[in-house]
Amino acid sequence: MSTSQNNIAARFGVGQPLRRREDERLLRGAGRYVDDIEHEGQLWAAFLRSPHAHAILKLVDTAEAKKAPGVLAVWTAADAAAAGVGDLTSWAPVQRVDGSPIAPVTMPVLARDRVRFVGQPIAMAVATSRAAAEEAIERIEIDFQELPSVVSAEAAMSADAPELHAQAPGNVALDWEVGDAAATDAAFAAAAEVVSVRTRNQRLIVASMEPRGLNAQYDAAEGRWTLHIGTQGVHMLRMILAKSLGAPEDRLRLITPDVGGAFGMKMMIHPEYPLVAAAARDLGRPVKWTASREESFLSDAQGRDLTTQAEGAFDADGRMLAMRARSVANLGAYYSQFGAGVHGPFSAAIVGALYKVPQAYAGLTSVFTNTTPTDAYRGAGRPEINFAAEDLMEAAALRFDLDPAEIRRRNLLAKEDFPHTNSTGVTYDSGDCHAVLSAALDAADWEGRAARRAESAARGRVRGVGLCYYMERTAGSPVEEARIRLRRDGRLEATIGTQASGQGHETAWSQLIAEKLGVPPELIDFAPNDSDLLPAGGGTGGSRSLIMAHRTFFMAADDVVAQAKSLAAERLEAAEADIEFRADEGGRFRIKGTDRTIGLFEAAAEQEILGAGSVAESSPTFPNGAHIAEIELDPETGEVAPLRYVIVDDFGRVLNPLLAAGQVHGGAAQGIGQALLEGAAWDEESGQPLTGSMLDYILPRADDLPNFETSMLEVAPTPSNPLGVKGAGEAGTVGGIPAMIFAVRDALRHAGAGEDAIAALEPPFTPCKVWKALQ
Repeated sequence: MSTSQNNIAARFGVGQPLRRREDERLLRGAGRYVDDIEHEGQLWAAFLRSPHAHAILKLVDTAEAKKAPGVLAVWTAADAAAAGVGDLTSWAPVQRVDGSPIAPVTMPVLARDRVRFVGQPIAMAVATSRAAAEEAIERIEIDFQELPSVVSAEAAMSADAPELHAQAPGNVALDWEVGDAAATDAAFAAAAEVVSVRTRNQRLIVASMEPRGLNAQYDAAEGRWTLHIGTQGVHMLRMILAKSLGAPEDRLRLITPDVGGAFGMKMMIHPEYPLVAAAARDLGRPVKWTASREESFLSDAQGRDLTTQAEGAFDADGRMLAMRARSVANLGAYYSQFGAGVHGPFSAAIVGALYKVPQAYAGLTSVFTNTTPTDAYRGAGRPEINFAAEDLMEAAALRFDLDPAEIRRRNLLAKEDFPHTNSTGVTYDSGDCHAVLSAALDAADWEGRAARRAESAARGRVRGVGLCYYMERTAGSPVEEARIRLRRDGRLEATIGTQASGQGHETAWSQLIAEKLGVPPELIDFAPNDSDLLPAGGGTGGSRSLIMAHRTFFMAADDVVAQAKSLAAERLEAAEADIEFRADEGGRFRIKGTDRTIGLFEAAAEQEILGAGSVAESSPTFPNGAHIAEIELDPETGEVAPLRYVIVDDFGRVLNPLLAAGQVHGGAAQGIGQALLEGAAWDEESGQPLTGSMLDYILPRADDLPNFETSMLEVAPTPSNPLGVKGAGEAGTVGGIPAMIFAVRDALRHAGAGEDAIAALEPPFTPCKVWKALQ
């Protein structure tokens, strides 16, 4: 074997664009999802959900349902309480401005006395088949007394709005702020110009390919559950589920097989989970539930729903002196797991993004409405706060009659400004924004857009170009564990506490191990995501996985090498101090200065070696970049056709360019979906969802999207971790939303629409809305 062929680390390690090794299994239908799992004696659960947005439950009669064929149990709120299933509550690390707790509202797993959103679970039936369980819930008799409902956050704060919870007067869950309001106001008082915008991030439905589901078993002899469940991390959900069940964490074992999309929502507990687990315990048989698509639309934790009034104070040259933002968030009818923190501590402290903003302030009011609860959704508040900053840059460009690129050049941090601590105390450790922006402008031929606009006009179309400079803050739970087991069969088994839901972890983690141990990917197996296999794990969320995984896998690999080194020394009949490990030679131990070597597996042939890595702290990283969207608008119909989309990112060092590009494409597609297509809606009078299925809610398809031209500049690796990597999973969404919105606005201006009409236009920019703005 040649030296180049033997250098596994160089061929398969960090920086190599390897294709996803898991794709063959998944694309051939060999994936194994929760709904594929069935156990002996399997039972099925079904849920009766509220048809009303707000109503008193005057009667819930289950007598006929219990008589239905195959039914073993029908539970209401009283039965859930008798089974020891507790309410769900907020887990967000947030307090009110004055330091007092947020409104003490909890969500019953089955509605007690009152329902507060369409789709809220009222009863559960368990039967010998799914059809039998669904038949049973149809037989439940309920008498509702309808009450007035409210679906928008602004309306929920009005004096005549119905009050959802006595514990939350005026429907306000919390108020929160960050930054120095007085200093920010003083900067505004000294400004030459003040611009203001109203930025709207509408409600979004997650609509993952695979619906939520679980299959629960209970071992009475051990007093312990085993749950197969679609998650983004088994350890966090185990902790929260144990609390709802009133059980010690070690009484639950969670196993997550393949997951078909998550986007934040599958990190969260939902009422069905503890109910199904408790039913499996009480009935002594495994119980499975898989959501229908209709149930997913009604009951999965949803995203965004934030309105922000933002202002920017500028000097006479168009340089920002201060920014302030006041936002109103719609939490839905109850707190979801982290929903109360999404638009506050999870994101608001990066107000102003990577612009030089000497003073900044962000305030937030979060309210309850008669809608599905909201929570973290791809970006978890960072797309929203970034959109506000970019919206101000667009407004300032118009006010100062500057090119959108020039207003950003004047305000972006320079390479020599890093590390930079913003006015709320967040330190951005590395970046070269001007290099990234220049690369994007060159790639998109920014200066040639006038000629392209003329070419479109000759065909009766209006061309629009939108520029966004985004910034993300990626981090997550600081705890992560990994294990690498060197087996005697000549293979290696890896275990980690993150959970793939489409990211390509098997490929990425193989590259990390190849880098350190020189083991080719085909010899690396991955253990299932099983809470019994590791003492802790942080899961996948906040674009944290690679940041944490490479550290723990590198530690585990070093541990393997350290343990195997003494065995290699014995086999080579040399002192351990004279032995070196060479990953670049295919994972071999060598007596220094000689040609005498032994392979890693050969050295450890007589025993298994288990290497461990653990990290209990985490520093955030700050990926950033430029998105440039180019569209054509048909002024006769209002139809928007994306033409071209250029993205240049700073992700620090890139592990796998193909995987990173895929993440960027997916994120940008969701951003474009929010800008042009997606939006959940409710009837304002009845609170009924108007987007309850794929017939009413539009997700982007391939023909709605442009080809993405992506590049990644490794100009500013982060010093916060060994590889210098920055998270990439949510970045495309953060940039995609404003870039596409600005492109449509640009086209509208060139089509003659007035600024008032453009300002009043709220996403999604559907053809009907765009056509009306043109009139």
